Amino acid sequence: MKNYFDSKNGKRKGARVGWPKWRKRKHGSRFRYDADRARPLDARTVCLPAIGNVQTREDMSWLTDRMSIGEARILGATIRGQAGRWWISFQIEVDREEINKRNAADASAPACGIDLGLKTFAVVKNSDGTTEEIHAPKPLKAAQRALKRASRKLSRSKENSANRAKAKHRVGRLHLRVADRRRDFLHKTTTRLTRTKSAIAVETLNIKGMVKNRRLARAISDAGLGEFIRQLDYKADWYGSRIWKADRWFPSSKTCGDCDRINRALALAERTWVGPGCGVVHDRDQNAAGNLLAAFLHDQA
Repeated sequence: MKNYFDSKNGKRKGARVGWPKWRKRKHGSRFRYDADRARPLDARTVCLPAIGNVQTREDMSWLTDRMSIGEARILGATIRGQAGRWWISFQIEVDREEINKRNAADASAPACGIDLGLKTFAVVKNSDGTTEEIHAPKPLKAAQRALKRASRKLSRSKENSANRAKAKHRVGRLHLRVADRRRDFLHKTTTRLTRTKSAIAVETLNIKGMVKNRRLARAISDAGLGEFIRQLDYKADWYGSRIWKADRWFPSSKTCGDCDRINRALALAERTWVGPGCGVVHDRDQNAAGNLLAAFLHDQA
């Protein structure tokens, strides 16, 4: 709702956001408890009004220990069902100062430039001269065969039958596994980067425009590039790191890192290219990561 009104009033950039649509039942059941009506009784039990005490599979001692000494307070809880499983998410008010201080990035940690892509998810160029490649699990691509078979079985089953319910549950579980694998990879990667880098220079990507390329839309969505940048933003605030975003039109891939000349004829399929002024052979992704780092350091000078 907020996105709609911000877009209508000109506060939100980009394409106009439409009026929110009703959430469909097939997207999962969901309801909410306000304040602390739903609360943990111990590390493995939550009390849900009108439902009772429910055991949890995940240990909640991180929350219950802080609640017992007054360092955390529950503001609300959301119950969500998907693929036959149920989750409870607590909205809490907690003092993160001690946690953030313990995990803060070292002041002497290197700065880095990160070039995001599809073949290699991220190429990290550090200010100490080292380079790292991060490869994504591509969970949707890995699950395509199983999803295809499960979806075909679902479409061929009889309406309102027990077999159709089983087939629908199978498709839901596969999609849930894909989302979980992607979320796990993104959280672990962004947490490690923000805890070990003093500053991170990244691109400003137009994800909505990128997915209009029908040949690459699935791969772009599978990578979760937008979510990666979003997580870097708020985790950098937690751990004392800094995020620097290049202008959307900054030619990080087309600029020669040695002679600074721009190769405007560089095609998307070219993974290596020769600098037009210096003759140096560049790896496309490593050169782009180096240019982002150099732009950040120049901006800070």
